[in-house]
Amino acid sequence: MNTSYEWPLWERTNLICGIDEAGRGPLAGPVVAAAVVFPRWFNAEGTLLEKLNDSKKLSAELRSALAPEISKAAAFWAIEAVGPESIDEINILQATMRAMNLAIEKLVVAPELLLVDGNRFRSTLEIPFETIVKGDSRVFSIAAASVLAKTRRDEIMTEAATQWPHYGFERHFGYATKEHVEAIRMHGRCEIHRRSFRLRELGEK
Repeated sequence: MNTSYEWPLWERTNLICGIDEAGRGPLAGPVVAAAVVFPRWFNAEGTLLEKLNDSKKLSAELRSALAPEISKAAAFWAIEAVGPESIDEINILQATMRAMNLAIEKLVVAPELLLVDGNRFRSTLEIPFETIVKGDSRVFSIAAASVLAKTRRDEIMTEAATQWPHYGFERHFGYATKEHVEAIRMHGRCEIHRRSFRLRELGEK
């Protein structure tokens, strides 16, 4: 992937920030958002970042290789997570918006334009933004944010697996796989499960 989407925008602004999240759908764990700003006129040609794409289209091995390259190449980047208790309290959409805004606020320099994956964004900041459907496969900085968010969330869930080994978090990362549903059936929910996410398989309504 190249920075062709960003180049026309760099004609009128310096600091463009790509934003994406990981973990809206799982039954357990946080939702994680990343914000990434690349230097103006950044070109990934001839580097590993040429392989950058929507994190869901990349292997775990390639995501792991890309994440440190993104961190080194970016001018600024930040990651924030909102945990399951907050997700249950305010719902997953609001939690996602909170994680995105927190990641933007954490950047050491405020960006001038936000490019957000998806079709909705509720900003708490006075920064212009654009929402872009399938932005993680169309926009370089959003794809970079997608990879950072996904790799960090996978790390969190792998760490959680050492504390709650019965659930297999290191394999499914909290998604509703057959293995995970069966583990909940046998052991109930642990501290990082989202209580507001119901399972028909368990007769929950």
